[in-house]
Amino acid sequence: MAAETDTLVRFIEVQKSYDGETLVVKNLNLDVARGEFLTMLGPSGSGKTTCLMMLAGFEPATHGEITLDGVPINNVPPHKRGIGMVFQNYALFPHMTVAENLAFPLQVRKMKKTEIESRVNRALDMVQLGGFGGRRPAQLSGGQQQRVAVARALVFDPALVLMDEPLGALDKQLREQMQYEIKHIHENLGVTVVYVTHDQSEALTMSNRVAVFNDGVIQQLASPDDLYERPENAFVAQFIGENNTLNGTVREIDGDNCTVELDDGAMVEALKVNVNAVGDRSQMSLRPERVEVDPPEGKYPNVFEGKVEELIYLGDHIRTRASVCGHDDFIVKVPNAAGHVHLKEGEAVAFGWMMEDCRALNA
Repeated sequence: MAAETDTLVRFIEVQKSYDGETLVVKNLNLDVARGEFLTMLGPSGSGKTTCLMMLAGFEPATHGEITLDGVPINNVPPHKRGIGMVFQNYALFPHMTVAENLAFPLQVRKMKKTEIESRVNRALDMVQLGGFGGRRPAQLSGGQQQRVAVARALVFDPALVLMDEPLGALDKQLREQMQYEIKHIHENLGVTVVYVTHDQSEALTMSNRVAVFNDGVIQQLASPDDLYERPENAFVAQFIGENNTLNGTVREIDGDNCTVELDDGAMVEALKVNVNAVGDRSQMSLRPERVEVDPPEGKYPNVFEGKVEELIYLGDHIRTRASVCGHDDFIVKVPNAAGHVHLKEGEAVAFGWMMEDCRALNA
């Protein structure tokens, strides 16, 4: 949790129901620190966009309180919250020029003409559109329109900017470029950003912290590297990055370690994360890049014979699908580098991994 003075946004026991029966957001408690880039990540229907809309003021909370800089805002209308907003569909005024679009939120705030002009120019320069003020949105590409939308959200110096899947309509290359641009703008301005996406790589690239939502509940709130390296439950392990799952029953617990018997009888040494007792069912999580093919003898506690089923060449690595421990969808990423084994489909090889890289989670 952020320190009291550093907390800009706070959700306190917030619930949301549209029909009075089903909760789409359940008892949400979340602090967003001043200057933080926090991403709400999750599948469709997980409650992430609803949380953003409650924070923006477009949806009322059914229960609980939302505060902005220590002030409750449940009853404050959206236009009085002083929050910048960027939507997926840009929401630019088509009949106005780019400069007029940016000037609009400043005119609403009754700023002087000279102040408006300097702010508009500064915002356009910030998103590399200095010479585009006289154009209309229809004369711009999708990426340029999104830049204008970002500039408009920042032009009145809000303490908080909300972004709802703003890059969803852009092609892959442009999307990745815009990720870095938004990240750099955030770093340069120090503005607080709450960002919503279902794209995990976007969340990992841009955020200080990521809140993974599922079924109206935050499953895990952590930094991107923590989420990937140390998922706390099976949902997070599956949702973030590629993941091998091995199912079995806990047979022995020794401090932070445990031994799990797989359904095919194999015994795996794993890190005890989210299992409590011998006899518990466990779903183990193992990242494909943590598996070594044909390891030296004695290097790993977990070594199993397997068969190469399929090889897919991806340039920097070869994605290998194998049959291991009764699973024919076991994925290994073999680096395409000198000194690494050259596999053939159908051949039998050994696969090994560290105990710490195999996380015993809830079934």
